[in-house]
Amino acid sequence: MIVYEATKEEFLDDVLHDELVENISRNYNSKIGRINKSEVRAWNNSMQYMYRVLIDNDIPKDAGVAIEFKIPYTSKRVDFLLSGKQGAKNAVVIVELKQWESVEVIRGKEAIVKTFINRGLIETTHPSYQAWSYASLIQDYNENAQTEEISLYPCAYLHNYSIQGERDPLTDPVYHYYIEQAPVFMKGQARQLRDFIKKYIQYGDNKENLYKIEKGRIRPSKSLQDSLNNMLKGNQEFVMIDDQKVVYEQAVYLAKEALRTDTKQVLVVNGGPGTGKSVLAINLLVDLTKQNMVSQYVTKNAAPRNIYSTKLKRDFRKGHIDNLFKGSGSYIDAPKDEFDALIVDEAHRLNEKSGMFSHLGENQTKEIIHASKFSIFFIDERQRVTLKDAGSIKEIKKFSMEYGANVSIMNLESQFRCNGSDGYLAWIDDVLQIRETANANDIGGQYDFRVFDDPNALKNEIERLNRTNNKSRVVAGYCWNWVTEGKSNPDYYDIVLPEYNFKMSWNLGNSATWAIDENSVNECGCIHTCQGLEFDYVGVIIGDDIRYENGKVITDYSKRAKTDNSLKGLKKMLKEEPEKANKLADEIIRNTYRTLMTRGQKGCFVYCTDPLLAVYFKERFTKSNTVYKYHNSVSKIAEDPSDY
Repeated sequence: MIVYEATKEEFLDDVLHDELVENISRNYNSKIGRINKSEVRAWNNSMQYMYRVLIDNDIPKDAGVAIEFKIPYTSKRVDFLLSGKQGAKNAVVIVELKQWESVEVIRGKEAIVKTFINRGLIETTHPSYQAWSYASLIQDYNENAQTEEISLYPCAYLHNYSIQGERDPLTDPVYHYYIEQAPVFMKGQARQLRDFIKKYIQYGDNKENLYKIEKGRIRPSKSLQDSLNNMLKGNQEFVMIDDQKVVYEQAVYLAKEALRTDTKQVLVVNGGPGTGKSVLAINLLVDLTKQNMVSQYVTKNAAPRNIYSTKLKRDFRKGHIDNLFKGSGSYIDAPKDEFDALIVDEAHRLNEKSGMFSHLGENQTKEIIHASKFSIFFIDERQRVTLKDAGSIKEIKKFSMEYGANVSIMNLESQFRCNGSDGYLAWIDDVLQIRETANANDIGGQYDFRVFDDPNALKNEIERLNRTNNKSRVVAGYCWNWVTEGKSNPDYYDIVLPEYNFKMSWNLGNSATWAIDENSVNECGCIHTCQGLEFDYVGVIIGDDIRYENGKVITDYSKRAKTDNSLKGLKKMLKEEPEKANKLADEIIRNTYRTLMTRGQKGCFVYCTDPLLAVYFKERFTKSNTVYKYHNSVSKIAEDPSDY
């Protein structure tokens, strides 16, 4: 969808007669909705600069001009496009316009800068990356751009930004790859931008290429399908076995049925920790895209998105593949059935509303079902870890019924975590007194569970095991503040236990891939950076929010860190519905530790700030270990009594 389109001549005339912004605003209100004042100010400013760039007789007067092109199935809008021909070739120049006056370089995160936006200093993507990614999106998903061989040439124009000497942060070497793909022009460089445009727009096309792009059917390109397939091929982390394959085949079948019958299909996949939900989700993303379906992988939590996109692309550059991974709040304004398939991982983490202040949209589960012909929800309701977590099978059924969708429910049973021991998972539930299980005194399997009296010893053991393959991490309950000044400073220690001279930083804020970064074993992860992920060994520091008293495991929400938003809104709920509030807080704290203590495939080590809780864990493990040895002995006697 294009908000404003004209020829270059018409655009110049609209600016000259001060009618352009009024025309854009009118079209914006009718096509997209309510406009905010900051965008109007940006148009007033930027379009004057584009007027000066285009007032050149060598740029054809019948070249097409488009302002605010909304890329289908995304919330992204391209600021400015020019269409025409380079010789006989179809060409479109993409210009990302910025009002910025300064930037700071961010290292350790790919293509990220820091700048002032809306009176605040925030991290955002480099303008060259933005322009290049928009061109990639159009090339990857617009069928007309592919079949009509429309070449896209992205660039960025920061007309208020003065060059800051030879070592300018905007053109720092860390951004060179993307600047090569999409050159960046600054204040005083209107002539260079004009030359860039004239290089590719040599003849006008009377908006023909803009029309082709706007009307192009949305389908993944063959090159994107092939790239995804090659990335998955031979990547052992994404191999499926057992009931993963059964669920996978049913999901592919239902996706095809949704398209064939024009009937919404919803599949709910229920599975505990380590049942391979994420591996299955990635396989579906790749295969459904390969089958020409517009598909996305969705999670509320950024950590799984960042990790799985990084693992999938391996040595490839950031870009095309990131467009396939989206947050759960991305579908507020999506038209009905805009997507062929939405694959929702960690569906228990879906919120009711979206946005920083949880005031946008109606319900994330509903929005996802509305936006997709086929939706699949991977869920484990015992992993609800914040008050805002609203995803449930009940909710999915409710909204599926509202849309007349067919609902299927399947279970994943095969255990890939905790040494394949379903017994350990049941034992942890019983030990944390989440539910009584038949595994009260039977941990099952050869799982390495240890209780440490010294957190330094736990950390040292995790570091030793991590040297093998970078798959061991320390995590902690959210009982220590994650302060702003320490977020990018490895020498700032958030978690301090003075009696043991123990200190660690929370995972640093300058990395989105803590779970797989080479040196992050020195940083402590929390529930928000490790949920949905797995390690070989996990060391869990259990804080003061859970303790052992009079034969019971007790939770204490008052011991949570002030910077933790997991229980945000609890005070209000305590006044209005105290019984419900206390029950939810208790459930969230227990679920948090259940989740942390099931991240390790081979072992879980714990240190408890409450000594009585540590004694309790040791006693429970000693009993379970004795039972396990007894069962093993009986089994062996039965097999060959002569051995004894």
